[in-house]
Amino acid sequence: MKASILSSLAVITFCSHLHARDTAAASAAPAADLVADQAAAPSKKSEQTRLAEENALLAEKTKRDLAELTAQVQKLKLEKELITEQFALAELKRKQASQQSDIQFAAEFEEITRTAEVAKAKASQAASELKIKQAEWGMQTASLEAEISVLETQQKRDGYANAQPVYLDNPLKDDGTLVISDRRIAMNGPVTYNTAEHITTRINYFNNKDSQKPIFIVIDTSPGGSVMAGYRILKAMEGSTAPVYVVVKSFAASMAASICTLAEKSYAYPNAVILHHQISSTYFLTRLNLTEQKESYEESQQWWKRLASPIAQKMGISNEEFIKRLYAKTSSGEWTEFGIEAQ
Repeated sequence: MKASILSSLAVITFCSHLHARDTAAASAAPAADLVADQAAAPSKKSEQTRLAEENALLAEKTKRDLAELTAQVQKLKLEKELITEQFALAELKRKQASQQSDIQFAAEFEEITRTAEVAKAKASQAASELKIKQAEWGMQTASLEAEISVLETQQKRDGYANAQPVYLDNPLKDDGTLVISDRRIAMNGPVTYNTAEHITTRINYFNNKDSQKPIFIVIDTSPGGSVMAGYRILKAMEGSTAPVYVVVKSFAASMAASICTLAEKSYAYPNAVILHHQISSTYFLTRLNLTEQKESYEESQQWWKRLASPIAQKMGISNEEFIKRLYAKTSSGEWTEFGIEAQ
């Protein structure tokens, strides 16, 4: 475009120059005519030659300028083509790089997808295997629980007698064997208010079930205890319609020995120990004046009379004789006998 404009300007300049010269020549025509008449023919020819040379020179210059402009235009075109080609090459490289990136991304995505599918399949397989294991464990657990249930049921069944229990009116057989039924009450440890509450409640319970069959109070070992609690047990035994028997297996002392002795019928293993002694009082960190000591003594005398008199009477001796026998063996007054001798 630039070369075309320069070429046009050169042509216009050249034409203007020729037009100016023609106008000058035309204005000078009248004078030229006068001169022409006087001038010689060779001078006119020389001017024309000069003009022709100048025109030729100008034309050559214009041609040269035009050639330069053409060359510049051609160069610009080539540069444009070069830039276009470079841009096309860069675009091609960009597209090629983009395609390679897309291909790489597609390959990586495919690989990730395949890996994910494999992991998912493995997880599904592991879950299925776990479910199978759980099912197997569940079956084994159910089988074991069923076996345990059978064993527990068998144990419970073994705890029941096949026949109805037989309650003997006279539990002592001719060979000296004592048959103790399930109408038994255990009395072990110290004689306390709780012990008395339990034993009296059970005596009432067995009377309500059957007021004729024997009730057994079984003493494994008891050191005795509260006189009032023991007296409550004695009164419940006396008030029972069903006979209450006491059995000593190992050791019965003090109040427990009194309960054994005063029962309607009492039994003891040959090596069981029966121990009697007078009522004793213990005052732990308690200070008593003479009046309080006298009151305590009188109260103890009353309780001793209530307990010792029935025991002495059952033995066929007096209270004084009973006391003498208590102190005949030991100075502490603890009369101890094995079951055979205590009989």
